[in-house]
Amino acid sequence: MEENPVTTVIRYKLLSLSCTRKEKCERSSEPRRFASDIKQCVRLSVHPNNISVSQYSVMLVLEAHNVPELSAGVNCTFEDLAEMDGLVEGNRITCSSPAEKEVPRIVVDQGDHQIVQLYLKSKETGLAFANTSFVFYNCSVHKSCLSCVGSPYQCHWCKYRHTCTHDPSSCSFQEGRVKQPEECPQLLPADRILVPVNVVKPITLRAKNLPQPQSGQRGYECVLIIQGVEQRVPALRFNSSSVQCQNTSYSYDGMEMSSLPVDLTVIWNGDFSIDNPAQNKVHLYKCDARRESCGLCLKADPLFGCVWCKGENRCSLKQHCPHPQSMWLEHNGINSKCTHPRITKITPLRGPREGGTLVTIRGENLGLEFNEIKDHVKVADVECTPVPEGYIPAEQIVCEMGKAERSQFAGNVQVCVGECRPEFMAKSSKYYYFVIPRLLSLKPNRGPVSGGTIVNITGSNLDAGSNVSIMFKDQKCTYQRRGGQWITCRSHASMQGYGNVSVSVFVDKAHIHKDLKFEYVEDPTITKLEPEWSIFSGNTPVTVTGTNLDIIQTPLIRAKYKNLETVNICQVLSPTTMQCMAPELPYSLSKQKEVPERPDEFGFILDNVQSVLALNNTNFIYYPNPVFEPLSVSGVQELKPGSPIILKGRNFLPPAPGGNGKLNYTVLIGDKPCTLTVSDTQLLCESPNLTGRHKVLARVGGIEFSPGVVHITSDSPLSSTAVISIAGAGGLLIFFIVIVLIAYKRKSRESDLTLKRLQMQMDNLESRVALECKEAFAELQTDIHELTSDLDGAGIPFLDYRTYTMRVLFPGIEEHPVLRDLEVPGYRQEQVEKGLKLFGQLINNKVFLLSFIRTLESQRGFSMRDRGNVASLIMTVLQSKLEYATDVLKHLLSDLIDKNLESKNHPKLLLRRTESVAEKMLTNWFTFLLYKFLKECAGEPLFSLFCAIKQQMEKGPIDSITGEARYSLSEDKLIRQQIDYKTLVVNCMHPDNEKSPEVQVKVLNCDTISQVKEKILDAIYKNVPYSHRPKASDMDLEWRQGRVVRVILQDEDVTTKIEGDWKRLNMLFHYQVPDNAVVALVPKQVTAYNSVNNSTVSRTSASKYENMIKYTGSPDSLRSRTPMITPDLESGVKVWHLVKNHEHGDQKEGDRGSKMVSEIYLTRLLATKGTLQKFVDDLFETIFSTAHRGSALPLAIKYMFDFLDEQADKHNIHDPHVRHTWKSNCLPLRFWVNVIKNPQFVFDIHKSSITDACLSVVAQTFMDSCSTSEHRLGKDSPSNKLLYAKDIPSYKSWVERYYSDISKMPAISDQDMNAYLAEQSRMHMNEFNSMSSLSEIYSYVGKYTEEIVSALEQDDGARKQRLAYKLEQKSRDGNWRVGGGAKDYITHDAVEWAAIRLCCVEKGWLPTMEEKPRFDPLRSKHTRTPLPESDAFSLYSSEVARTYAVLQEDEDDPPLPFTPKRPDKVSTLNILKTKSQAFTSSCLAEPEGSIATFITFHLIALYRFSQLTRNRSPPQLQCVPLTFQRLSLGTLGGRQQIRQRLPSSKQRNQTALLNGDAADSNEICYPRPTQKTEHLRNKYDKNINMLSAPIWREQRLDHYQIH
Repeated sequence: MEENPVTTVIRYKLLSLSCTRKEKCERSSEPRRFASDIKQCVRLSVHPNNISVSQYSVMLVLEAHNVPELSAGVNCTFEDLAEMDGLVEGNRITCSSPAEKEVPRIVVDQGDHQIVQLYLKSKETGLAFANTSFVFYNCSVHKSCLSCVGSPYQCHWCKYRHTCTHDPSSCSFQEGRVKQPEECPQLLPADRILVPVNVVKPITLRAKNLPQPQSGQRGYECVLIIQGVEQRVPALRFNSSSVQCQNTSYSYDGMEMSSLPVDLTVIWNGDFSIDNPAQNKVHLYKCDARRESCGLCLKADPLFGCVWCKGENRCSLKQHCPHPQSMWLEHNGINSKCTHPRITKITPLRGPREGGTLVTIRGENLGLEFNEIKDHVKVADVECTPVPEGYIPAEQIVCEMGKAERSQFAGNVQVCVGECRPEFMAKSSKYYYFVIPRLLSLKPNRGPVSGGTIVNITGSNLDAGSNVSIMFKDQKCTYQRRGGQWITCRSHASMQGYGNVSVSVFVDKAHIHKDLKFEYVEDPTITKLEPEWSIFSGNTPVTVTGTNLDIIQTPLIRAKYKNLETVNICQVLSPTTMQCMAPELPYSLSKQKEVPERPDEFGFILDNVQSVLALNNTNFIYYPNPVFEPLSVSGVQELKPGSPIILKGRNFLPPAPGGNGKLNYTVLIGDKPCTLTVSDTQLLCESPNLTGRHKVLARVGGIEFSPGVVHITSDSPLSSTAVISIAGAGGLLIFFIVIVLIAYKRKSRESDLTLKRLQMQMDNLESRVALECKEAFAELQTDIHELTSDLDGAGIPFLDYRTYTMRVLFPGIEEHPVLRDLEVPGYRQEQVEKGLKLFGQLINNKVFLLSFIRTLESQRGFSMRDRGNVASLIMTVLQSKLEYATDVLKHLLSDLIDKNLESKNHPKLLLRRTESVAEKMLTNWFTFLLYKFLKECAGEPLFSLFCAIKQQMEKGPIDSITGEARYSLSEDKLIRQQIDYKTLVVNCMHPDNEKSPEVQVKVLNCDTISQVKEKILDAIYKNVPYSHRPKASDMDLEWRQGRVVRVILQDEDVTTKIEGDWKRLNMLFHYQVPDNAVVALVPKQVTAYNSVNNSTVSRTSASKYENMIKYTGSPDSLRSRTPMITPDLESGVKVWHLVKNHEHGDQKEGDRGSKMVSEIYLTRLLATKGTLQKFVDDLFETIFSTAHRGSALPLAIKYMFDFLDEQADKHNIHDPHVRHTWKSNCLPLRFWVNVIKNPQFVFDIHKSSITDACLSVVAQTFMDSCSTSEHRLGKDSPSNKLLYAKDIPSYKSWVERYYSDISKMPAISDQDMNAYLAEQSRMHMNEFNSMSSLSEIYSYVGKYTEEIVSALEQDDGARKQRLAYKLEQKSRDGNWRVGGGAKDYITHDAVEWAAIRLCCVEKGWLPTMEEKPRFDPLRSKHTRTPLPESDAFSLYSSEVARTYAVLQEDEDDPPLPFTPKRPDKVSTLNILKTKSQAFTSSCLAEPEGSIATFITFHLIALYRFSQLTRNRSPPQLQCVPLTFQRLSLGTLGGRQQIRQRLPSSKQRNQTALLNGDAADSNEICYPRPTQKTEHLRNKYDKNINMLSAPIWREQRLDHYQIH
């Protein structure tokens, strides 16, 4: 350092650690006490400079340079970890490292080391004067060999223990120690591993240094994670350099991916993984996935080995093609050329004759190499040269058009693949047209020289060709959009300055020109702003003066403040004047100051004119917003007519320069304005001539505020009698007041004391509630943070699209027919599908579909459930055509609105109840279109709320019987007594791997065993979907006490306590389970009682539990020695957990324990509500935000809200409350409330009853927030409304802002919406089986055929299209219906049940319909005991056997159409004969007269009839009367249903059976008998005559105990 000779030099004092002058430094003359040069500063080094965290009190040597004499001593300080004495020896200091408790803890996610600063601290000054870095490292955080030995520290890998350690001597074997990466067990890089799905194949992997498992260690396995599911395969280690995954087949779901890369891990000894540095993956593939055509198949990777199997027209592996090799097509094979190319799409379809148009041809089998189509493309007989860059083998050709002759106008596209033979030639069905583009005009025809003007050029055929460019003389005008008659472009800054330029358009190689001129004029300028001020909220008028303002199309005014910019609109009045609304100051109003603010920039956006973006000559300033005060404390001000209304506040007159700071105020009393007088702190409003209550609304700038309500009461003159009466009453009142004051004087002291005492109690209560709420919230936040730390997209268990939609559309139905293939016999598959496709065409006819829905809704028997079912079925059919579905929905909603208004119902009731198909379709429509929004935006806060509720509920006791809980939002589910409980921590072993670390789980000692199991499963499988984890009912909880004693804990066992008629479920404190106990979940045991899994149990441990069994034998012996506990239903014992159900009449009020007064337990509701408040707010804020969490508002919401606004405008409904209510009923009520109450519709979770109750409270609050009506609360109001009473006004403001923001957004065009709907349809078009859906819908056609046909005949549009005729034609054609043919009515199950039912009725075992209530064997709920199925089957089988024997006499007769179900492999005939003998001997006294024999012949007659009518030509029928009800055996949607009906009074058409008519009949029709069947005819008639025999009414089987 150089010293200044004039001033005193400042130097650094070493031990004092300060920069000062030398004369102020004490003892500066001593050596190394004062540093005047940087080289004299203290330097410190340490050896060793790093140690392991498992090394304690290691001696460290520090070398210090340039230190003064340290005789006073030093301390070594490791930051805030530890401090110890240092031993000074010259310039060396010896210290020990921290002790075990002081070493820092290093966990996996913090890396393998931690750097701390090691300080030397002088004992003389107490200050640290030198420091250096010291490293603590932890080798054990490394879980792989390569990361371990790659650590810069002394880490070694123990190969046979699979651990990383700093101490190599701890490894089991010398040869197991690894220090170099080359010695690590690892997989070597491999070529792509290709494995076809569902093909058994081994996987061989190259490796090195693979360890040989030692004694007691398990062998090798391959672990593949396929679509999130782990699949383990045994592996064989050939040697240290090779391992093979054994023969196994693999598969993955879906046909969306042709190949799927799968992570592969090789493990040994259960969980020891082999390093995979090359990240080798297994590629599973399907030949037929996304390769529907021959070309797509052959262009697949040759290594896949896929061939096109011509016989089956599908892509498959060679070995899976059942045809000879000559029928294969394979890439680079003998047969490698696909035939029958096809063109599916051409764009564009029009172009100029001059050529140059790039035509894109999409299709199938369009060659595999470019040379095959290079010179073989013609478009409208004009050569089209393919472009290599645009060629996609087999799928797409892009070619450039040549020039066409004037005589050529149109033609199709022709492509030849290789050679122009018919089988290799494709022609398009659509034509390509040559057109002449023409220009007509342009607007505007002038703009600023800086450019930016949007110019619209009109003409004809302007959408032709593939490329368009617009030129303003020599400059481009940037193309934006075009249509058939217009093109828009944006002008650039002129390079030639002012003046006219010619305009020309190029479409491909066609040059279109016309005498069109565009004039560049001088840029606009701004000369004056009046006024030069506004308020923070903006929206005050500003008059702008300037030049050339009229050449700007959309002028905007802007302000920028703190890097935030806002704009507002302007209106041009003349070339020199425009009126603007000032932009708001981009500054949060919650943080605004009471002082004026100037924006950083203030200017205008006038196209591309840069000079006015930020005006330098303006002093524009913003003043604070006016602030209004409420009219009164209550919000209501009483006034007399004519009295002025005074609105008080501040900032009413901004302090603008010149004193002209006036704002345009508008004050409305009700809907009438009033005359105003304005001062700085008051608005004086001359109230209009009104009486009654009216809302006061003040508006100024962008502010709208209601200070309250005025109540104007009229004056009424009083009569003299009234005056005297009032005077007398006043005197009596004064006398009474005097007496009351005297009494009050005496009681005042006692009242004061009581009030003070109550106040203290309330203060204490409030403090406890606040403290409880605060602690609960902090604890819940920690738990939720731990729970949701892994919820990054894949962590939230979202259901897939199909499951989600099915749970909303068909709640409660797991396996709906629309998810399965159509269930019809194979020989009728083609007929049925053809018929359903024809019916599908009718559904896609809007006239038919609308008439169909309206007709169904007009039927009295069409229930609410039917409406919802039909709406859901229609939406599943139209999933692939959402544009059409949306159009139909809009028509239905429009009709619903018209009907609602015509019936004089209040408009607010619209869409409130699901009373129509349209309303349910609207719900389903939102369900389809908001799935993406749920996954990307709203799902996370909803899942967080669900988790928060679940976590909070489980922190306190929950009664497993009643569902009541200590913490709840629902008063109905609140435990209203004090429950003593204690939180325990149990250490649970992982059920899948007991060697993994134990999982600590918080439980309560009052939890039942089932509740403990659920909590353990929640902790172990916290990120696993509920459906993929084990069920608590399948597991037993095992308490492990040391290595010997193991006890199975259960809710009920022999130790369960029974007091009187009450039995209490076992809890943890019943077994005296201590804190930190070790438990394990094991598979369910066979025995139902506690047992100990060892040979001996100590006397002490056995005595700890009441009646616990000491078990030393086999489970069978235990079962025989222990009596079975009588089931509750038989013994009458009532089960309870925490609270005895108070609904039992024998329970007294005092038995419920120490009941709290309502104020006490309601505080738990408040505490729970406060704890969950953040999560509820987060969910509501997400739903009611137009742009939140990075997701934009879904188009469906904006589109439907605009539609409702259009309908309101159409019907002249301008009441904002009605519009608000329509939107609330449309979206929040129909969709969001359903999702909030049922999160299991969206996530793979389990929802308990207490969670459901809390979510219902949240959903009710959500509904109240969307309402416009005022909620008047009182002491009798529900607790859930009182709970959120203070929050609902805030939520309502969110909803109003949300609706307002949506209405301000630009409207969505039908074109954009249709494109969006088409994209959604494409993404999910194969989710449902449309054939099954159509079959389900057709069941309603069969039920209401006459009504539907009649409605179609009365509709003009339907008559023109002959829809009624088409429907009747399909109804008469029974061959295509799923249950339409008679032969299909006689199905196996249906025949069985028909025979059993009729037999039972006729034998008197079941009542007839005329006498007694209905009994249906297929129904679970009935009034009579059913015949046991096994016995009924025996009865039926015996009669079938006898009939079968008769039939064998006639060899030409057809076989039986059914075979009774039996798993035995014995022939059916032997089974039937055996059953016949057994039944005949025990039940039927007269086999010849058996009613079952008659039934069997009856069914055979039906079967023969179906055989004869298979070709739709019914024979002549012969009908005989029946004395019992006929059964209709119908199948709809693949399910057989049997209905028993009352006999009808009139005979039905003889063809009823053929058409599948399910109506009743008093006759049975069968074919006229032939010679072959005469003996059957005789049997038939004989049995009919025997029906009236009294013996059949008297027979009973007492064996069945049926009365």
